[in-house]
Amino acid sequence: MKHELWIEDEDGQTFCLAGPHGDSARRLLEPGAKLVWTCEASSYFEAMTKYYEYMGWGEYKSDYPEEDKKAYSELGWE
Repeated sequence: MKHELWIEDEDGQTFCLAGPHGDSARRLLEPGAKLVWTCEASSYFEAMTKYYEYMGWGEYKSDYPEEDKKAYSELGWE
């Protein structure tokens, strides 16, 4: 599934799913927010791993790896 990174100001950013699953997150964006990056991922864990790489934050580690590594298709989201 496609994910989006939105930048609102110097400190504000939102990383969310594209499409209907991200609608509620995008509704909270400030006017003027800019879409700066997108990626495809098959799970939350994969998406966060790519996001951390993009941001230069090092390795993403999950407190709930068994849940976070479930494919979106397993959750009925595709």
